[in-house]
Amino acid sequence: MQSSSNRPTRRTLLKAAGATALTVPVAAALASPAAAATTPASVGAAEETSYDVIVIGAGFAGITAARELRAKGKRVLVLEARDRIGGRTWTGSFAGHLVERGGTWVESTQPHLGAELTRYSLALEEDLPIDRVMLPTPTGPKAFTPEDGFGRIGTIMDRMFDGSRQYFEKPFEPLYRADLLQSLDKLSLRDRLTQLALTPEEELLINGQTAIYSGGASTDGGFTMFAHWWALAGHTNDGWGETQKYRIAKGTGALLNAMIADAKPKIMLNSPVASVADTGSKVHVTLKTGATFSAPKAVIAVPVNVWPTIKFTPTLPPALTTAGSQGIAVKRAVKLWIHAKKGAGRFYGQGVEGTSTPIPMLLPFKETSQGMLYVAFSTDPTLDPNSIPQVKAAVKKLGVDLDILGLYTHDWGKDPYALGGWAFRKPKQLTTLYPDVTQPKGRLAFASGDIANGWSGYIDGAIESGLRAAQQTVAAIQGLS
Repeated sequence: MQSSSNRPTRRTLLKAAGATALTVPVAAALASPAAAATTPASVGAAEETSYDVIVIGAGFAGITAARELRAKGKRVLVLEARDRIGGRTWTGSFAGHLVERGGTWVESTQPHLGAELTRYSLALEEDLPIDRVMLPTPTGPKAFTPEDGFGRIGTIMDRMFDGSRQYFEKPFEPLYRADLLQSLDKLSLRDRLTQLALTPEEELLINGQTAIYSGGASTDGGFTMFAHWWALAGHTNDGWGETQKYRIAKGTGALLNAMIADAKPKIMLNSPVASVADTGSKVHVTLKTGATFSAPKAVIAVPVNVWPTIKFTPTLPPALTTAGSQGIAVKRAVKLWIHAKKGAGRFYGQGVEGTSTPIPMLLPFKETSQGMLYVAFSTDPTLDPNSIPQVKAAVKKLGVDLDILGLYTHDWGKDPYALGGWAFRKPKQLTTLYPDVTQPKGRLAFASGDIANGWSGYIDGAIESGLRAAQQTVAAIQGLS
């Protein structure tokens, strides 16, 4: 990974991408590919029913695997539980604008995502610049300039991740310095904050972030998970900030549709899987409807938290069983889009750990004809994200009063085909689960952004895992021939 000083400037990348950007209508960015997608009931005798590989899941990991397998001439069936593609990415429309109900931010210097943007000539778009930063202090929320506010947080993060250039010397090989990671991987983010002996003022500036990324409590998230992201971003606060500024201009759906149009795999929507049986000669996948499909190989491309909802025969190896039972994605994860009247401006709001700020992170997104769109996150199970009075009260605790026009939300923890939101490993998971969770088992390969070697929890990580699973599957098929 390049250091921050050697990373390409985003202005250059945005300009280059925009010069050849695909023109994708809003409807196309939102839609599933009608020609490729079917429901179980519409599969007829005249359609192909013999496959080389079954891919379970039509998120970025599954679609990437399907595309790569199709490029090798394999007959691929993709089974998707939902009535749409995308998995934990989901391009929708709210207040007249494209918005992402799931994964949003991307980075051109993330290698796998960057390659896809170049391949399909897709441009990035930058979020609105922030004019003030609302941060908690011992006397309550206070407004800072972006340079001052983020600079204060960055100073703490520099201390928190001091040494990351050594223990994550090669960020895309996370266990390269396993000797240094053994003791660090035992730490929660709370443990690391305690080690730093922060002042009360410093503690308030940082624990809102460590808590939200961990899923609500800094005790739940592994220190090495956040440190890994920091290393991937170039070991600097500027690099980390760059990972939360850019999105695909036409939506994540535009990239998915481009990949599908390229590969043309057979996709069956509304096809939740009940069981996967590896007999040693074939893989038999049974849907909850009772329909069964068989192929020599299968790629399991659903979130790790969903693995326990599928009956695997034989049972999965210990590392995969443990990962599924513990979960990797945070289990309380709500994303909110807030449409408010003009007045509050382009502010970034950050709260503190605990229930005192049910919405601990909020960012400006885009101006509308009526006001402003904001994106926010919550891990508080007591918050009703669809209640305007509750959301208004939660934002007020950040120090800003919003006149809310409407909400557009999704609770990923309650989504039966996600059972969690963003990936964030727990203490000890890196050194006890890796690399086993990335390896195939029998006739099954596994793909998920949850188990990426690099950008776990990001679209780049999902693409990386899909590429890996496809390579493993092709190698296994060639070994059988």
